[in-house]
Amino acid sequence: MSPPLILASTSRWRAGLLQRLGLPFTQVDSEFDEEPYKARGLAPHALVTELAVGKARAVADAHPGALVLGGDQVAVLGGRILGKPGTAERACAQLAALSGRTHELVTGTALVDGRTGAVHTTVDVHRMRMRTLSEAQIRSYIARESPLDACGSYYIEGLGIALFEELAGADFTAIMGLPLTHVVDLLARAGLDVLTS
Repeated sequence: MSPPLILASTSRWRAGLLQRLGLPFTQVDSEFDEEPYKARGLAPHALVTELAVGKARAVADAHPGALVLGGDQVAVLGGRILGKPGTAERACAQLAALSGRTHELVTGTALVDGRTGAVHTTVDVHRMRMRTLSEAQIRSYIARESPLDACGSYYIEGLGIALFEELAGADFTAIMGLPLTHVVDLLARAGLDVLTS
């Protein structure tokens, strides 16, 4: 019998993706404090890995015996991490900075095996080329989707896709926060074969 699988996230987008693998799972909010990690000035790859592991561990500590998936994502422009904007004006500024340029969307995923304490991680990087946008287009998009808690100030799962002219990476599901090809590999490392479970 397979161990319980828990997604350490309340994101409906991540849950929708994980459902595609056909495995039963539950969602638990990690209530993990990200701020101390962000204040350390870690490089993007290290930051998303640390946050993904921290979220998964926080849930695994309360659910011994479970496999816990955690994830985190940052947008990176010119080596600078773009945080969640929080306000419409900051979102406008972020989208104006991204307009007509290529940035990276870095997605970290971690699996904590509550049975053994083993931690497995992976990082996915997508190159995202945004269309050249007018101020009117930016303001209209923000008014329609209010992406104030999204890194980079867009929801690629919705109208945000219209902001882009090119997306390049290994697994398009990573753009939505949970790279399923990597998740399959992480689960296999913990002894769970998605295709036979």
